[in-house]
Formats: sequence, structure tokens, C-alpha cells
Amino acid sequence: MSQIAILLGLVLGLALGVTASATGSPALLAIAEAVAPLGDVFMRAIQMVVIPLVGVTVFVGVAKIGDPRKLGRLGGMSVGFFWLTTLPAILIGMGVMRVALRFARPVAAPATTEEVATELPGIVDFLVNLIPRNPFEAAANGALLPIIVFTVLIAAATTALPEERRAPLLTLAESASDVLIKLVHWVLWVAPIGVFGLAAPVAARTGIGMLQNLGIFIIAVAVGLFLFMGAVLLPVVRFVGKMPIGPFVRGTLGSYTMGFSTTSSTASLPMMFDEADKLEVSKDTSTLVLPLAASINRPGSALFQGAAVIFLASIYEVSIAPGALIGAVVATFLAAMTVAPVPSASIVTMAPALNTVGVPLASLGIMLGIDRVPDMFRSATNVVGHVAAATTVDGMTRDRDAS
Repeated sequence: MSQIAILLGLVLGLALGVTASATGSPALLAIAEAVAPLGDVFMRAIQMVVIPLVGVTVFVGVAKIGDPRKLGRLGGMSVGFFWLTTLPAILIGMGVMRVALRFARPVAAPATTEEVATELPGIVDFLVNLIPRNPFEAAANGALLPIIVFTVLIAAATTALPEERRAPLLTLAESASDVLIKLVHWVLWVAPIGVFGLAAPVAARTGIGMLQNLGIFIIAVAVGLFLFMGAVLLPVVRFVGKMPIGPFVRGTLGSYTMGFSTTSSTASLPMMFDEADKLEVSKDTSTLVLPLAASINRPGSALFQGAAVIFLASIYEVSIAPGALIGAVVATFLAAMTVAPVPSASIVTMAPALNTVGVPLASLGIMLGIDRVPDMFRSATNVVGHVAAATTVDGMTRDRDAS
């Protein structure tokens, strides 16, 4: 489904809601509330697919790595780069959004039929609850983070099997992933109607303040992404990868533009390979690191999700305890490393983090409507992160070979 159509659904819903709120017209207010079931049905469809989609995607992402010892030096350094840059991306997103919320207008929390957690776990309880007594019970209760942990453990155990035993499991999981991705595409076909049904009643209850806050969110995410590139990626490339900043920035403009316009890491791979050659990254490094990065490296998505968790928690007046905050960071870290190749996948995979802090999943509808603009910025940042990974790993490899 076209992001333009989803945006149109959001604009029409917001227009109806804001007009109803500004005029106080009983008829418009009634219409705005009457379309709410459209949003409820849409969110039920999203929630229906979240747990199986996240489960099989995480399984495939971990199981594909295989035995870490077989990845060799390049693979190990690449995965380490991904991990070490994803965590600060999450923290920058959360920090920037906390600052940006000082400029946000107070709005009434949108009504929801979901229960928002009033007592959030402490650090010890959070760590204990990561291990589910019954994975099926956890799935039924919507406890997504324990399901992710269970899936990671299962996938890790799968990598220890002989190749002839592991391959059928991986093939089955990939087929299941393809089916669920197709289902997500079908659900997203009705996204404009669903987003309209979500936006209209929210805007009718909150008024113009919600529009201002959404604008602040988009600006904060864009600022956070540029801050991440300047404060994390460029210093790592310069001091670890031994690549001067100027040539690297000039050498990644094409990849950034391609990622910005296509919102796809895989579609940007040809440009990344070309620019890696121009940056004199060895073929052995680029052919391994860039496809691996396009599969599991999502620092821009991680930053966006971290910012969105703080933003939505603020809207729903959810106070995030330290234990829940750690849970949100862990959930965002795992989700960002295994984002499925579907439109607005960064929105769908936010569910574990929102579930951890107690924010209703209905809030995802707010993000879907405005996702096109942040998606361009975060995809472009992801692509630059991929080239940065190849450049840094190549520099580290040359240093080791020289010594």
C-alpha cells in the first residue's frame, strides 16, 4: 500500500477530528467517534500478525548467522560493529525525544480499550520474567519480549545442529516468514482506512495539539539521526576504520540519496558496492559485510523506535520505571536487528518495546500515518551505517594484517 494513501488517511482523519474539536459540532464529533471501529479492526489485524512475524523473523535472523566460529574474523567484527552502534542509536533517540517533549503541547491521552500497565516491573523482576515459564502462555498474553528471548535461544540451539538438520528448519521458518510478510501486505492495503479510523477520534479528543506534537516528533527524529551519524558513525570510521571523514562523507552521498528515496537497504546495495569500491574497501570485506549489514544492521530504525517509545509513553502518560526502560532498550535492540523487509516494519516491530513499558499497541496507528518522512531519514542512515561498517571492518583488518 502506498505511503501516500496512508498519509491521506491520516490527513483526512486529523482534519475531521480537529474540525470537530474546534467547532464543537455534535454531528462531527459523533462521526469522529463512529469511525473508531475501523481503527480497532485494523489494529486487531496488526496485533494478530505481530507475534508470529517477530518470532519467525528473529529466528531466521539468528539461525542464518550459523556457527559464530564459522563467520570468521570479518563476520565477527561486523556483528560487533552492528551491536556497538545500535545501542547508542537507541539511547540518542530516547534522549533527543526527551528534550523535544519540552516543546510539545499537553494533550489528553487517547482513549483505548487496552489496559495500560500501572505497575511496571523493577530490574530484578524484569530479568526474571525474560524467561517464560510457558512460551505459549506468554504469546497468548502478548508478552513479546519473553517470546523473543525464547526464539533467540531456539535459533541459537538450531545453529549447533548439523547442516542437513538445520537447513530444513531454516527453510520452513523462511517460508513462514514469507507467508506472514504477505499477510502484512494485505493488512496494509486497508491501512488508509484504519489510520483514518484511528486518527479521527484521537484528534477530536486532543485538538490541534496533537498535530504540533507529531511535527515535533518528526523533527526530533531527523535531528537525532544526523546527531547519530556525526557523533557515532563518523568518529568510528575516522578513528577505528582510519578513513578521513571528508572522503567518507563525499563517498556515501549516493548511497544516502538512494536509501532516502527508496527507503530500502537491499535496493541500495548496488550503490553501496560501487561506493565501497571508490572508498577502496577490499572486495573480500564489502561482499561479506554489506549484504550482512543490509540484513541485520538497523541503527536508524533503532533510533526511531527509541524515540517513538518515549513519545508515545508521553502521550499516554505512562511513567517508565528503570526496569521497564531497560526492557524497552533490549526489545528495541533485538527488533531493530531483525526488522522484516515490509513497509513500515519498524512500526510493527515496535510492539515488544511498547508492551514492555505499558503503552497500548493502538498507538502504532499514530506512527503509521506519519511514517513516510521518518522512514526516508532512517533508511538513509541505515545505508550510511552499512558502508561505515564495511569501511571500519576493512580498516581494522588491514591494521591486523600489517601487525
